[in-house]
Amino acid sequence: MDSTIGAMETDIETKTQTQTQAGQGVGRVVIVTGASSGIGQAIAERFVNDGDLIVALSRSECSVDGAEWRQCDVSSSAEVDSVVADVIERYGQLDVLINNAGVQVEKSIADTTDADYDLVMNVNVRGVFNGTRAAVRAMRDGDGGVIINIGSTAATHADHGMAVYNASKGAVQALTRAVAIDHGRDGIRCVTVAPGWVSTALADAAFDLADNPDEARATAVAGHPVGRLGRPEDVAGLVAWLASTEAGYASGSVFTLDGGAMAASPIGG
Repeated sequence: MDSTIGAMETDIETKTQTQTQAGQGVGRVVIVTGASSGIGQAIAERFVNDGDLIVALSRSECSVDGAEWRQCDVSSSAEVDSVVADVIERYGQLDVLINNAGVQVEKSIADTTDADYDLVMNVNVRGVFNGTRAAVRAMRDGDGGVIINIGSTAATHADHGMAVYNASKGAVQALTRAVAIDHGRDGIRCVTVAPGWVSTALADAAFDLADNPDEARATAVAGHPVGRLGRPEDVAGLVAWLASTEAGYASGSVFTLDGGAMAASPIGG
């Protein structure tokens, strides 16, 4: 074995072992953005139940028992940097970051205003960038860590009438790959979870665009081989596994969670 490669692998393995010890001892320190409702709330609850120390970020108050809530606008690099610096000062480590905060505007590109574009991109892309940059800087100076970005199947299978949202989720996948290849040797893994239709307020808003929202929802359910839409807890379960050492070889990848919806051919069935 080349001595450089051997030393590199040893360094990465050492950081991984340190992460394992943290998870088995005092618990990991985990930041979850957009934790006040929906998928983010379910993720925060799952990690609290797993015994981790959770710092929940959102603009509105988070009601997850056992989580430490910080009001934070992820589109502000100053606010995000301040939270991460405080976490490192208080707890000495940041083991996992879950970039979940997101917004959507239900418009085609023809109807999208500059303000609409800025709103979506500032939260969905700049917010992920801000959180990831702050976390990478902290993790590479420590014992490494895991960054999990909550994307969407809309990155590769566009939803009608949500042009900027679709584009923003494509950017999240691209950033995930960049972080994985640039900082893997710092002991940092970065992945994207791409949920399909999950029963949240954002999904309800999309269904409300239809002339008959109930019919639109029923049609969506029928398009899922598992016979239902996703639940926030489904996403939380996958995120919990990806954050664990059992997923230590997973990095730079997109994990689709859509009940089989994207597996089907548009013909037949």
